[in-house]
Amino acid sequence: MFLIDMFNKKTAMPAPEAALPGRDHPIPTATTHFVNGRPLKGPYPGNTKTVLLGMGCFWGAERLLWQIPGVFVTAAGYSGGFTPNPTYQETTTGLTGHAEVVLAVYDPAVVPLESLLKTFFEAHDPTQGMRQGNDIGTTYRSAIYAQDAADLETARRIRDRFQAALDTAGHGGRITTEIAEAGPFYFAEDVHQQYLAKNPGGYCGLRGTGVSCAIA
Repeated sequence: MFLIDMFNKKTAMPAPEAALPGRDHPIPTATTHFVNGRPLKGPYPGNTKTVLLGMGCFWGAERLLWQIPGVFVTAAGYSGGFTPNPTYQETTTGLTGHAEVVLAVYDPAVVPLESLLKTFFEAHDPTQGMRQGNDIGTTYRSAIYAQDAADLETARRIRDRFQAALDTAGHGGRITTEIAEAGPFYFAEDVHQQYLAKNPGGYCGLRGTGVSCAIA
């Protein structure tokens, strides 16, 4: 029974009043990007925008995104939940409500949001609900937390195009990606920042569907 209860907690969002209390101060993390040396917490150039993307484990998702031309800096962290300034250990209980996400700071003149979201949808399976492959739990859900109303509309439009592509390909699944206006983003611990640059042989759970997302 205990194992069943733990499984249910990890695959169902907690009620806000049941979430862990967290803390009123940020947890320690890196100050600069391990790969490009840019400041994780800004200030960011005035020509950039931000989006938070959840594709399961944030290690592989962050590596994918920092390699895209036009992405200024990336950071691993937590968003979409209730607990302020959570730790990694707290998020893995499923009792903070957060998803593992990557903050992508990008120049839309070089890489439009549509292009980022094409990569997003093609790089993972957004039909799996509260999991991504063998990574099971609310923290591994597919999510797009956008900066403004225009970006939310773009996210929904690209989602619908990818759903049509999945249907045409006979994939059969319905997209479960959570699309919402970005709320608080909490930087993950130093060890998680640019993890696969520090540990090239480390775990990466990114697996796409093999279906292409047309954006033109």
